Amino acid sequence: MSEDYDYDLFVIGAGSGGVRAARIAAQNGAKVAIAEEHRVGGTCVIRGCVPKKLMVYASQFSEAFEDAAGYGWTVPKASFDWPSFIAAKDHEIDRLNAIYIRNITNAGVDLIMSTALVAGPHAVFLTAEKRKVTARVILVATGGQPWLDMELPGIEHVITSNEIFYLKEKPQRAVVAGGGYIAVEFAGILNGLGVDTTLVYRGHEILRGFDEDLRTRLRQEMEKKGVKFVFNAIFTGIEKGEGGLTASLSNGTTLGADTILFATGRRPATEGLGLQAAGVALDQQGAVIVDHESRTNVPSIYAIGDVTNRVNLTPVAIREGHAFADTVFGDKPTHVDHSLVPTAVFSQPELGTVGLTQEEATTIYSAIDVYTSTFRPMLHTLSGRDEKMFMKVLVDAETDLVLGVHLMGHGVGEMIQLLGIAVKMGATKADFDATVAVHPTAAEELVTMRTPTAQLRREAA
Repeated sequence: MSEDYDYDLFVIGAGSGGVRAARIAAQNGAKVAIAEEHRVGGTCVIRGCVPKKLMVYASQFSEAFEDAAGYGWTVPKASFDWPSFIAAKDHEIDRLNAIYIRNITNAGVDLIMSTALVAGPHAVFLTAEKRKVTARVILVATGGQPWLDMELPGIEHVITSNEIFYLKEKPQRAVVAGGGYIAVEFAGILNGLGVDTTLVYRGHEILRGFDEDLRTRLRQEMEKKGVKFVFNAIFTGIEKGEGGLTASLSNGTTLGADTILFATGRRPATEGLGLQAAGVALDQQGAVIVDHESRTNVPSIYAIGDVTNRVNLTPVAIREGHAFADTVFGDKPTHVDHSLVPTAVFSQPELGTVGLTQEEATTIYSAIDVYTSTFRPMLHTLSGRDEKMFMKVLVDAETDLVLGVHLMGHGVGEMIQLLGIAVKMGATKADFDATVAVHPTAAEELVTMRTPTAQLRREAA
């Protein structure tokens, strides 16, 4: 360690990316400290994808009980105890928080429970301890936070994804604002738990940026399950009365609810962090601008994860944190490839996707073959549930390269992880065709689609 600084590396934010960076840097011989103002584990572990996935599981049992009857089971009328579930969820989050703390301390990293502000190119101010520490390198890994329109009348009555995990009672009626990952997932969760659920979105269809077929088909399946949708409308005001909350919409209608969840986007958590005073450049969204090595315009300050607003997924933040530590402290220059990142939406039914959407592919390539399959999964042949699976494979007709794979249905989040490997390696449609199917599975459809359902061609410019 340089004698000029207290630490070789100071990490602000003990989420998944910051923790990985701190641990790897320490393993590479650096003296490291990490500061966290809340709980160790970050948004994903404490108030994001982990507790959300537990809620998805909980909400899916309502259909599982119904489906069991088709297989000969007689199941008594089921009931759900919200406080018991919340207590179990909290116990699991406590366990994970303790694991993260143990992993940090075992790696020799100093964990400081405090808000940390950038006080200069090599200085951090710890508000809880009212002291300044110095570091040769500072890494900002503060993630993102829910965004709210604070000018909306009655905005104080809504909750965000931060608060929904800690509701004391299950609502009877809920309105969800937004059309992205979080809004769609929680609309499915609430509906599955028996909550009368309405999703309101300013656009014409949910999940902007996803393949159009996935967007439309998922919404149709969610409607079958009971979720109601209001499109092309925004909130104009929210009032609280004796009967609960009343939301007024721009289309002139009103909606009553016990809980209104706003999932209208997230913003990089950079406000009040001291970055601009330290000379760090931010973009119009407040994201930290970085290069391919995650370095800011201030040479000693780096940033990773959602705070940079590149690909806002936990595994990407972890990969960026590891690459940063290897590059700066391990003498192993490593760059993160942000292309062809597979992802899942834990909607009901869930989505899995990797690569280009059909809309993107047709703007880049002049000849696209589209392979699709829509079918009732074997699970529902006896349950009788009217739920379809959908699969789409996009292929460059000139090179046979698989450009994108888009799935909807039970278990596709698991499928897309493995498909992500194949697509990342440059698999062709011939590679898919040469793979023997696993029968009987839903996934076998991916290697048995032989005839294009559409051949999209455009003239060369």
